[in-house]
Amino acid sequence: MRLGIISDTHGLLRPEVFDVFREVDHILHAGDVGPAAILTELAALAPVTAVYGNTDGWDLRAQLPAVASLRLDGFDIVVTHGDQLGSPTPEALNAAFPRAEIIVYGHTHRPLLTTVDVVVTVMNPGGAGPKRFNLPPSVGIMELEPGIPPRARLVPLQEFDPLD
Repeated sequence: MRLGIISDTHGLLRPEVFDVFREVDHILHAGDVGPAAILTELAALAPVTAVYGNTDGWDLRAQLPAVASLRLDGFDIVVTHGDQLGSPTPEALNAAFPRAEIIVYGHTHRPLLTTVDVVVTVMNPGGAGPKRFNLPPSVGIMELEPGIPPRARLVPLQEFDPLD
């Protein structure tokens, strides 16, 4: 199973996302979505599991959970924006969700892919929407296969110019 991992769109769904997510089986959105139409557009590609983030309005908060737990291809996955932990770290997320084998979060806009306690994969795909903090927009792709550790990569959506 191939997952598209996205966060912090803040109302901007870049056309590059459609190319990167062209062959995904499921999309995980870790919050700060913007208008609900973003989720509708993503759902045209694959089923979407999404959570709300700290900048999402009451309309999305009424539709989405703060934390989503799901099981895909034998993996226990938690999706959260992470703002409930302040500035979330992989270790703090692992402590907050000790049963998760995969944790997807957003909020910081900083792309990150790491493991905690050897077996927990933690991914922040970075911010896919408007550029913030002089960080390049990015998303993630994760491949799941039962019995094999997840394989994942971060995918920049644009050439990065640190002076831009």
